[in-house]
Amino acid sequence: RARMSVSVIIPALNEESTVAGVIRACLADDPLEVLVIDADSTDDTAAVARAAGADVRNWRDILPEPPRPGKGESLWRGVAAARGDVVVFIDADLESAAPGMVTALAAPFADPGVNMVKARYRRSLNGQPTGGGRVTELTAKPLIRQFFPELAHIDQPLGGEYAIRRSAALEVPFVEGYGVEAGLLVDIGKRGGLTEVDLGTRVHRNRPLDELAPMADIVARTLLSRAGVSAPIAQRPPLLGRI
Repeated sequence: RARMSVSVIIPALNEESTVAGVIRACLADDPLEVLVIDADSTDDTAAVARAAGADVRNWRDILPEPPRPGKGESLWRGVAAARGDVVVFIDADLESAAPGMVTALAAPFADPGVNMVKARYRRSLNGQPTGGGRVTELTAKPLIRQFFPELAHIDQPLGGEYAIRRSAALEVPFVEGYGVEAGLLVDIGKRGGLTEVDLGTRVHRNRPLDELAPMADIVARTLLSRAGVSAPIAQRPPLLGRI
């Protein structure tokens, strides 16, 4: 069986201190390409990423319409730019990036029935091995248990390290901002072929509550919208047929 080609997509906005380490860890797994989607960073993210060996694309250069703020936009444009059979998303602020994570996330796609692979890991907080992921534990998981119990076993529904078969990614919408992971989980989950791989412990920049609150708000609105109990959420349409 032919080896699946893998595109790594790293959305980045002002992540000059961590993006190079993430890129080097990804390149160690020899993917087809490592794309950094730069959302108009005002620091040296683009230059640092390019020096580390990534193919850096400003998000404005990928599709003609003006970009909308938020992570979902970068992922949507990244899928448009990618050439691989599988797209692996990795956050640019990941401090525990290590060789092997891209290979682990891509391996299950050898099974043609797999459409999405989520990373399972422990979230560190203040030097302790667990306790991170407050939006996940206090917002996403309760709503998923209530409205999407078939997805309740997913350990990290909002985690930024996951992979989707590109043909499936082209057929689903991408929610704006930080609702993108919740939206993709529900939409791809409906198709089936959802699995997990263990990536150990994740270390990232833990954010204060004033930054987490708007993230929790968009995650809640995304899940409630997908459950049909609140208004539709702002999102980009599927890319299939336009690229």
